[in-house]
Amino acid sequence: MGSIRIVTDSASDIPLQLREELGIEMVPLKILFGEETYYDAVTMNTEQFFDKVAASSQLPTSSQPSPMEFQEAYERILQEDPNASIISIQLSSAVSGTYQSAVIGSSMVEGEPDITVLDSKTASYAYGMRVVAAARMAKEGASKEAILAEIDRMQRSTELYFLVDTLEYLQRGGRIGKASALIGSILNIKPILSLDKDGMVYAVDKVRGSKKAMLRIIDMLEQACGSEPVILTIACTTGKEAAMEFGEMIKSRFNVQEVEYTTVGAVIGTHVGPGTLAVFMRRV
Repeated sequence: MGSIRIVTDSASDIPLQLREELGIEMVPLKILFGEETYYDAVTMNTEQFFDKVAASSQLPTSSQPSPMEFQEAYERILQEDPNASIISIQLSSAVSGTYQSAVIGSSMVEGEPDITVLDSKTASYAYGMRVVAAARMAKEGASKEAILAEIDRMQRSTELYFLVDTLEYLQRGGRIGKASALIGSILNIKPILSLDKDGMVYAVDKVRGSKKAMLRIIDMLEQACGSEPVILTIACTTGKEAAMEFGEMIKSRFNVQEVEYTTVGAVIGTHVGPGTLAVFMRRV
């Protein structure tokens, strides 16, 4: 009986140290500045990304990994352990072709490998936390069936909200119109974003001012989680002080069992911009 190995992509925003500790195989998406190509979380981190954004006149774009890149990742694992079972968890298919590349890549592996590819239907650490939990369970010797059941449970018990500092990046990416972006800038309107059940980005609410937006997110989290014990993750593109402040605000209102802080990577940062805060709350 072989080992169970976990594969993901870089948009899961799992810190390098944690990936290495848990043996998570990561296939990077690409960041493109004109003719220049960078590999997310490999040749470009979030800080480098926003430094380059500030210095560049071009709007960066992102690109999914190729099926061959996933094939190579799966084959590396199978070379180490020919009997390995692989669970591959990818960025929402509603916002990226990464999941489809992973599916095609799995079909390109010779033989009859045990590879299960999952569409997370979400983004960033909202599925990164599932990847981490799956890898921990695999390391502890859990069965594939138990791991898949826990991934499904986590998908149904996680709340997430994004608070963006500016509407400019959403406007550039075609998410909102120029008029909406202009009005938002003038009136200091802060859209609160989330992902629907299919993984599509949508605006939950619009609030004037960052503090009011944070309080509105806390109210919505209370409606969903109440006094249940929760695990909290706060992520940001830039502005770690604001992330820490937001975390303290949330901790004072909830039965938080664990809290961690992480960074929203360059791929998601391409679409939401600097100053973005994200909260991921999971019922234990």
